[in-house]
Amino acid sequence: AGFLGVSAFAGEGMTQFWGESIKVLDGHQSIEAAHHVPFWVKALPIGAGVLGLAVSWVAYMAIPDLPGRAARALRPIYLFIYNKWYFDELYDRIFTQPALVFGRMLWRGGDMGTIDRFGPDGISTVTRFVARGASRLQSGYVYHYAFAMLIGVVAIVSWYLV
Repeated sequence: AGFLGVSAFAGEGMTQFWGESIKVLDGHQSIEAAHHVPFWVKALPIGAGVLGLAVSWVAYMAIPDLPGRAARALRPIYLFIYNKWYFDELYDRIFTQPALVFGRMLWRGGDMGTIDRFGPDGISTVTRFVARGASRLQSGYVYHYAFAMLIGVVAIVSWYLV
């Protein structure tokens, strides 16, 4: 399929086709050089594709039990490839678990231990303490309120006199 547009991609129409999306410096025609590679470099992907089709036809059409026998015979290699080279496990051990430990440390020490303690939880605790103290002053009896106002008037007059 690449041969259909070769003149636009890598030939005379290359500059008009690519415009400014690919910058090719003068004296360094990398796209043109890639077009003139040896034939085996161009044929290798097609050969690999045909070989893959042939092997899959033999493995799943001609001899259907071949993949199972190969997996049993080469079990360690099969498990290594089946588990994606244990890449996920390695990534989890190297990156994910340390990040979780670090995140929990920041959450417990920073968020819960400092921010919540002095922020929302601290303010609510102080508010609750002050409200309990203020509720003790609220008895509901008028003579208690009159006595509290009398104490306040005495305090204000004393302050002005001093």
